[in-house]
Amino acid sequence: MDRRDFLASIGAGAAAGSAVGAGLPAYAATAAKHPSPGARPKLLMKLGCQSSPSNDEHFAFLARYGVTHIAAEGERSQGRLYSTADEVKAVREMAERHKLTLAIFHPLLLPSSHIDKEAHGGIMLASSPEREREVEAFQNQIRACAAAGVPCIKYNMSLLGVLRNHHEQGRGDAMFSAWDEASAKPQPPLTRAGPVNAEQFWERITWFLDHVVPVANEYKVRIACHPQDPGVGPQGYQSINRVLGTVEGLKHFISIRESAYHGLNFCQGTISEDLERPAEQIFDVIRYFGTRKKIFNVHFRNIVGHRGHFREAFPDEGDVDLYKALMTYAEVGYDGMLMPDHVPEIPGHPEAALQSFAFAYGHIRGLMQAAQHA
Repeated sequence: MDRRDFLASIGAGAAAGSAVGAGLPAYAATAAKHPSPGARPKLLMKLGCQSSPSNDEHFAFLARYGVTHIAAEGERSQGRLYSTADEVKAVREMAERHKLTLAIFHPLLLPSSHIDKEAHGGIMLASSPEREREVEAFQNQIRACAAAGVPCIKYNMSLLGVLRNHHEQGRGDAMFSAWDEASAKPQPPLTRAGPVNAEQFWERITWFLDHVVPVANEYKVRIACHPQDPGVGPQGYQSINRVLGTVEGLKHFISIRESAYHGLNFCQGTISEDLERPAEQIFDVIRYFGTRKKIFNVHFRNIVGHRGHFREAFPDEGDVDLYKALMTYAEVGYDGMLMPDHVPEIPGHPEAALQSFAFAYGHIRGLMQAAQHA
């Protein structure tokens, strides 16, 4: 499954395979101390969105429901693997006409698609000369964003895309994507990448970071990586070890090529999926990465369940207390976007995704306003 598929309805240590559960480290021991009782942290976050398409009609929709900052993609000439500075600037100026700030740019490369569907898989397959051409294009995208005044790029390092294997009924006629690892049967057993163990996966990640972090440093553009959704056991899935599918894996990831411009597109939903007790554990995970200033963007979504068995959820019905999560982001001084991510499917009503996103915007906006008056 491709993360783009979730959005299409609205317009288009180092071996990290071990499960996070009873052995979860005490993140709070290394995180900043909590504010003293009665001390309310200042709220610096913005209501954001990353949905497509990048056009005036959709940008007007976002502004209508209180969104102020966005992640978006731009046009590209056929055959080129990056958007030029002028193309990025055109999206930024379109957003500004609707009083939206283009805070993050989507590159063409490194989406969360399954490798068997991906047209440009050289980096993730470690295949030359394709990966050299692709990493050069990613470097050029960093340069173009800097020239166009866009401070961040989001990307994935994924071979399997988003793993889900069934749907569950939600409220009313809403259907939510779900995952049960115990019953998952990979088809086909192998991808075109073949078996990829943890060591091989870390080699590919490190090679990429070695080539792009220096450019990000030079041009002062942050690059935000999304965790692998979801993590699986140490045996992997389709014989691929998901090294960015545990908190320990993400901790190792941010330690490679340490830089203020190298961090996470912190998908709270995905990280909750990687925890045995997300309702208890997610807050100290936020503190760990937030105090280190490694959270560049937040996918602010909820789940019902835990590692290996969960379904997606409306923001107000999941297991995680989103108000408490929002206050935890405030506690660590996070000043980026909180944005919805996946929304339910409504059979027979493809346009209902817009309604679901509008509901999510309203819920997040309400939480933010409540926090300001706490």
